[in-house]
Formats: sequence, structure tokens, C-alpha cells
Amino acid sequence: MNPHDTPSPIRKLPASNGAQWLLDGFALLRKAPLALGLLGLIWGGVSAAASISGQLWLSLVLAVLGPLLFGGVVYAAREVDLGRSAHPAHLVQGLREGKLARFLTMLLPQLAALVVLAVLLVVMVGSDELQHMAEVMEKLQASPNPDPALVQSLPVGSLFAWLVAVLVVSLVAGFFTFIAIPDVMFTERGGMAAMGLSLRACLRNIGAVLVFMVLFVIVLFALSIGVNILVVLLGFAIGQMPALFIGQLLMMSVLLPLIGGTIYSAWRHMLDDVPPPLSNSTGIEA
Repeated sequence: MNPHDTPSPIRKLPASNGAQWLLDGFALLRKAPLALGLLGLIWGGVSAAASISGQLWLSLVLAVLGPLLFGGVVYAAREVDLGRSAHPAHLVQGLREGKLARFLTMLLPQLAALVVLAVLLVVMVGSDELQHMAEVMEKLQASPNPDPALVQSLPVGSLFAWLVAVLVVSLVAGFFTFIAIPDVMFTERGGMAAMGLSLRACLRNIGAVLVFMVLFVIVLFALSIGVNILVVLLGFAIGQMPALFIGQLLMMSVLLPLIGGTIYSAWRHMLDDVPPPLSNSTGIEA
């Protein structure tokens, strides 16, 4: 080996490790469901209030602060893993530690992905076809009995190809931030360095990442069904709008800490220079 080379801090994991990340996320949520769920409830409540207010700038501010807030959720997950308590103040832990600028760099892959997808939309579909699509949508909305020929005239093939491109570009953009947020939260690495490390870690462990994503989609689908059933039942008792609001808060109170614990576990498993936790999860109890 070249004496100037340094060993990679990235571990090579089996594909099955992706399932372990999700199990660890459930285990952490089970250890402190109320404390971690409260973080998701606060974030979800603020997001819902911003949406209901109709103030676009409020939603924009929350979107910009998203990486910082999620870093707080990950921080709370580690506190629970280390046998300590999670608190609402952990949501802004990154701000208290002066890491806001580092978290804001996490928005760059998303912005770059939006630009790339916009360019691909024009290139793959065409400006004329996009104009035609806008006209068709206006006619479909204006007519009580739309002509099926209007839908058949849409460039379905080009749109499908673009949707595939959306999936690929979004996946790559996600690789940049997959474990970058906990890395910025718990180390002194800068945002760009953490995103580069996250990309390399995801590519080296692509099997584990894909296994996690497939399992997470299944969990998300099952959770959505359960929440939707609850919303329907609540709708009969308190009305549809309050039931939808409660359903949204419930989803956020479960999903956010689950994702936070999962990403924390992925970061801890992927990197070789991460100190081990004081306790290890053993899976999910029925």
C-alpha cells in the first residue's frame, strides 16, 4: 500500500444490514415512544399550521430548516440509544452548536436535482409537448365530460421516461445526504465533506441501501393503511378535516423518529470511525 494512502473510514456491509437499520429504528422508537414521538408531533404540528395559514413563506422556511430539524431528531435518537432522554429542545440542537450553515449545505443536492429534472423535462418531453399538456389539463378541468382523445394525445412515453429519470436523480441526490446529516451532527466534518462521504458510503453499500429502501416502502405502505383506517373512523365522530389533521400528526409522530433512528443506525454501521453505542438493539418485540 502506498504510504501516503489512508484507510477508508467506510465499512463494507452485507445487504442484509439494511434491514438491521430499520430494526434499530423501531427499537429506539420502542424505547422512548412518547419522547421521540413528541418531536415528530411538534414538527408535524408546525408544518400543518404553516400549511393551513396559507403563508407560503412559512412553508419555505420550514423546508429550508428541514435538515437542521432532522439533525435534531437524529440527535434525540442517539440520546435514547445512549440511555438518556429525548427532549423537544433537541430539534434545534444543531443551531445551539453553531452548525446551521453546515446543515444548509444539505439543500444543495436537492436544488441541483430540481434543476437537472427541469432541464430533462424540457429535453425529454419538449417545450411544444409541455405547452400541449398544459392546454389539455385546462380542457380536462373545464369540461364536465372530458374527451378521452385528449388524454390519448398526451406524450405518455416521454413522461414515463422522465419519471424514471426522476427516480434515478432523486436516488442519487438522496445518497449525498443519507448519512451526511448525522455525520455533521456528531462530528466536526463540514457539510460538503460529509455529503461526499455519504455518497461514497452509499455506493459502497448499495445493496444494503436498496434493501432498506424496499423495506421502508413496505413499512410506509402498511403504516399509511393503518392511519387511513383510523382517519375514516375518526371522520364519522369528529368530521373529515379534524380527522385528516390528526392522521397527519400521527404519521409524523411515528415516521420522523423512525427515520431518525434508522439513519442514525446506518451512519453508525457504515463508518469505521464512529464510537460504539452503550447499548445495542435486539430487534422488535411483538
